[in-house]
Amino acid sequence: MNIKDLLKPESILINADVKTKDEAIRTLIDLHDKAGNISDKEVYTEGILKRESESTTAVGEGIAIPHCKSGAVAHPGLTAMTVPEGIDYGAPDGKPSNLIFMIAAPLDGDLHLEVLSRLMTLLMDLDLRQKLLTAKSGQEFLDMLTEAEKAKYPDEVVDEPEDSAKPEAAEAQAEPDDHYRVLAVTACPTGIAHTYMAAEALNQKAKEMDIPIKVETNGSGGAKNILTPEEIEQAEAIIIAADKNVEMARFDGKKLLSTKVADGINKPEELINEALSDDTPIYHHKGGGAHVKSSGEPESAGHKIYKHLMNGVSHMLPFVIGGGILIAIAFLIDTIAGAPRDGNFGTYTAAAAFFKAIGGVAFNFMLPVLAGFIAESIADRPGLAVGFTGGSIATLGCTFASPTGDTAAVSGFLGALLAGFIGGLIVILLRKLFAWLPETIARMMPVLIIPVLGVLLMGMFMCAINPVVGLLNTGLTNALKSMNGTSSILLGAIVAGMMAIDMGGPFNKASYIFGTMMLSEGVYNIMAAVMIGGMIPPIAIALSTTFFKNRWTENERKSGPVNYVMGLCFITEGAIPYAAADPLRVIPACIVGSAISGAMSMAFGCELMAPHGGIFVFPVVTHVVGYLIALVVGSLVSMVLLSLLKKKKTDEEQKDEGSGEGLVLE
Repeated sequence: MNIKDLLKPESILINADVKTKDEAIRTLIDLHDKAGNISDKEVYTEGILKRESESTTAVGEGIAIPHCKSGAVAHPGLTAMTVPEGIDYGAPDGKPSNLIFMIAAPLDGDLHLEVLSRLMTLLMDLDLRQKLLTAKSGQEFLDMLTEAEKAKYPDEVVDEPEDSAKPEAAEAQAEPDDHYRVLAVTACPTGIAHTYMAAEALNQKAKEMDIPIKVETNGSGGAKNILTPEEIEQAEAIIIAADKNVEMARFDGKKLLSTKVADGINKPEELINEALSDDTPIYHHKGGGAHVKSSGEPESAGHKIYKHLMNGVSHMLPFVIGGGILIAIAFLIDTIAGAPRDGNFGTYTAAAAFFKAIGGVAFNFMLPVLAGFIAESIADRPGLAVGFTGGSIATLGCTFASPTGDTAAVSGFLGALLAGFIGGLIVILLRKLFAWLPETIARMMPVLIIPVLGVLLMGMFMCAINPVVGLLNTGLTNALKSMNGTSSILLGAIVAGMMAIDMGGPFNKASYIFGTMMLSEGVYNIMAAVMIGGMIPPIAIALSTTFFKNRWTENERKSGPVNYVMGLCFITEGAIPYAAADPLRVIPACIVGSAISGAMSMAFGCELMAPHGGIFVFPVVTHVVGYLIALVVGSLVSMVLLSLLKKKKTDEEQKDEGSGEGLVLE
C-alpha cells in the first residue's frame, strides 16, 4: 500500500472555494463519503471535531492535516484540497492554510498509518508543497505526490511497497560513528500526522547542522525507533516534542527540553540549540519506583521485573477496587437484613444480589488484566492478547482440556503472574523466530502470526502448569485461612509494618500486592491489615506536628495537616518528605505503630474486600469498630514514639526554613 492507494484523483479538490475551517472540514468529509471511505458520516464527523477540540491539526507553513481514527471508517483513505487564498486554521505560525489533507483511519490495523506517516515526511519538502499548489487537476496533484514518493524512496517499488513504508524520521536514521548528541521523542494525541512531521523536521535540521540525532516516534502503531539505555546514557541532551504523556523516567539526570509537538515541526533548529545549551535544566524524575539512575546506567533485571509487575498491578486495581467495593456493599446489605452467613450470603436480598453480580463481573477481570498488562509492558501491544489469555486460564482453569472436566486446575493469582511474564517472553521469542520473513509477509506478524501462535502457546503452557501452580496456590490459601491466634496476629503485624518501611517503595508494594493477591483467593483479613498499616505513618506525623510542635520546623508544621487527609485516604507517600529528612527516627516510629495496628486488625477479625479507599471504605469493613480502634491506637503509638525519638528544636531551629527540612508535599 502506498499514497496512491489511499488518495484518488476524485478525492482531490483543486482551488476549493471555502472560507472557514469548518467549511473546509465538512467539504473534505464529503469527499471521503463520496469515495466510500466512511460508513457513517455523522460518527466520523464527530471524531474529526473531537480531535480538533484537543488541539489544532494545522502544522504551519500553509499545511493542515485534520485526522482521526474512527469505527466509522470503512477503508483507510485520504482526501485533499488546495485553497488559493488560504483559510484561518489556527496554525501555530499564524499563517493561513492553503494545502489541506484529511486522513480517515480505521480503529484496527497499523500498516496504513505507516504509509500515511510517509505523506507527512514528503510534505516537509517546500518545493513539493509549492508544486502541489499549482496543480490544475486532481490527477496532476496525485502524479506530483507519486513522483516525489519515488524520488524520496528510490530503493522501494512504489506500486508494491514493502512494510518499510515508514518515514525516514522514524526508522532510517544512520547511526553515528560515536554516539547521538541529541535524542528526541515526538508524539501527538492520535499519533498519525504531527508525530512523524516533527520527527522528520528534527532529523532534517540536525543533518544540516551536522548534529547526530535519533528520534523516537510514539505513533498510533506503537513506539518506533525506541531509544536504548546506552544511547540515553551517551546523549548530551533530550528533546520531548509531544502533546501526550511519554515515558519519562528513563531520562532522569539528563538535560531535557520539553515542548509541544508543533514546535518540533516549526522550530527544530531552535529546539536543538536550546537543548544543547548549558542553561538547559537537568531533568529529575519524580515518579517513585519507575526511575532510571542518574548516572544513566541500564536498568537492572530486578528493576525491569518490578516495572512490568507494577504496570499490571496499576491496570488491575480499578477492577479490583470497583468490583470489591460493590461485592462488599452486597455483604453489608445482607448483614443489615440479618441474612445467614452461609454459601448464599451476599445474594439473599434482591439489592445485595444486584450489587454482587455487577461487582463479580468487574472483579473477575482482575487476573486477566494483571497478566495482560504485564505482558504488554514486556512486549508492547502484541503481548496484550497473549497475557489476557493466560490470565483467563489462570482464573477459569483448563476444564476445556480435561476429559473429566476437572475444575481443580485453577492457578489463580500466582498463575496469572507467571502468565504475564511468560506471555511477554513468548511474543519476544516469536518475533525473533520469524525475523527471517520477507517484509511483505512480516507485516502480518502483529495482526495474525503473533496472536494465533502466541495465544496457542500460552494456552498449552497454562494447561501444563495450572495443576502444579494450582496446588501451590491452594496450599497457600488454605494455610492463610487456617491461621488464627498468635500466627495471624504476627502476620498482620508483618504486612502492616512493611507498609511503613519505605512508604511506596519495594517493601510497601510487596506487602500491598500480597494483600491484593489474597483478595482474589477469598482471604480478606490480610488486605485490612495492609491498608491500616499504610494509613498510620501520615496520620501519626500529622498528629505529631499538631501536638508536639517543638519537634518540627515551621515548614514541617505547616505541611503537617495535609497528612491527616493523605493518611485517611490511604496515601502513605505523604510521610515520605518527613522520613527522608530524619529517617533514623521517623521510619522506626512509623513501623512500630503500623505493626501494632495490623496486629490489632487481625485480632479483631477485621476484613476488607477493597484494596484502596481509606476511610471511605470503612463502612464495608467487617468489625469496623475494632478497625477504628486499631487505627487510633497505631497512630497514637507512632505519634508518641516520634515525640520521644525526635529532639526538641530551639526557637531558631523551629523557624529555620533553609535547613533542608522545609517540605513541599507533591
